[in-house]
Amino acid sequence: MKNVGILISGRGSNMACLLDAMSSGRIRARCALVLSNRPDAQGLDLARGRGIRTAVVDHKASSSREEHDAKVVEALREAEVDVVCLAGYMRLLSPVFVRAFKDRILNIHPALLPAFPGLHVQQQALDAGVRFSGCTVHLVDEEVDHGPIVLQAVVPILPADSEESLSRRILSYEHRLYPLALELVCEGRVTVEGPRTRLDLTPERYRTILECLIWNGDTP
Repeated sequence: MKNVGILISGRGSNMACLLDAMSSGRIRARCALVLSNRPDAQGLDLARGRGIRTAVVDHKASSSREEHDAKVVEALREAEVDVVCLAGYMRLLSPVFVRAFKDRILNIHPALLPAFPGLHVQQQALDAGVRFSGCTVHLVDEEVDHGPIVLQAVVPILPADSEESLSRRILSYEHRLYPLALELVCEGRVTVEGPRTRLDLTPERYRTILECLIWNGDTP
């Protein structure tokens, strides 16, 4: 069984979905640590309420990104973490971090990478006039919002969408996508082959995943 470390900076809505999937037994893993760079992150209280070990590594207490990341890596290793999930962790990772957990750091991004990396990506999509957006779970490398893609969900952009309404719709699919991706990683079904990943799935399993990610007309 894999030990998972979840990194947050805020409320941790994606963290909660991952915790639900692990506690239900759907994902054969346990959350060994929830860590935040912000002492006031709301998700810390949520994790503590579930009896999960938490830690704070305040980035303001470090003189460089590398120094901060070294402290985070130390905390994760102390908790014997195998897989790291970034869940609204608002920090750019230095090579110190990425190399310590190479091909073992997952991130979810609210766009269809490689399109629209960075911040305010829903508004970027609206400004570009694209008809579809979505979300991506990928393995983190040393570039920003970059690395081998594990899974993606496609979400339509509706004519009346604002940044807020599109963000809500994409978030509902983030909550489906991230547990699915972590499940595959913990089962050893994701293999990195250069800039890509290979998924070891039966056709039936692949269809089941696709059915979970197809837009069903809901407009939250």
